[in-house]
Amino acid sequence: MKCSTLQLGLFAREPLAIDETFARAERVELGPNAWVEIVRGWVRGDRELFDHLVATAPWRDEERVMYDHVVAVPRRIAVLDRLHSTIIRVRESLDARYATSFERISVAHYRDGRDSVAWHGDYVARKLDTALVATVSLGSPRRFLIRPKGGGPSRAWTLSGGDLVVMGGTSQRTHEHSVPKVASAGPRVALMFRPVWHEPT
Repeated sequence: MKCSTLQLGLFAREPLAIDETFARAERVELGPNAWVEIVRGWVRGDRELFDHLVATAPWRDEERVMYDHVVAVPRRIAVLDRLHSTIIRVRESLDARYATSFERISVAHYRDGRDSVAWHGDYVARKLDTALVATVSLGSPRRFLIRPKGGGPSRAWTLSGGDLVVMGGTSQRTHEHSVPKVASAGPRVALMFRPVWHEPT
């Protein structure tokens, strides 16, 4: 397996590497033109990148209205404006693989098992005919679920540090995904790459 090794000043204790061949990619067809691709161990040395993002990302806490109450969003969120050279290299590899431009990069911090994301499709992407969303999982393992929109049997994967998940085709419109709460889990960061979408009029 050919890997691109990215030696970082901050990460000198362990080199960070990505598999530019995508040799371990496994595509799962969810339905007509809806798919998810899982690449196990796509990023090596992911814990160092995890530590870097936890320490430096411009994290914010958000709230949302649920019924007639305002509740805290159960995870921290940040949009990355200044990109570390490693993240730029990861984006370039994803751009080449999926023939797009992943210009929007954000992160979500799941601090423990109480942090989660409910069933959803990405806000703009679920209105589009097709869309791509790539997520690199960093840190502790968490369960990732996908099901048909509105309910039905779900598929589940346990994502470990360094695993890549790409949802493509109509999957954001025809399916929903979630990271459910669990009794116990270590901290995790989801590093997410999206193209710039224009909301349909």
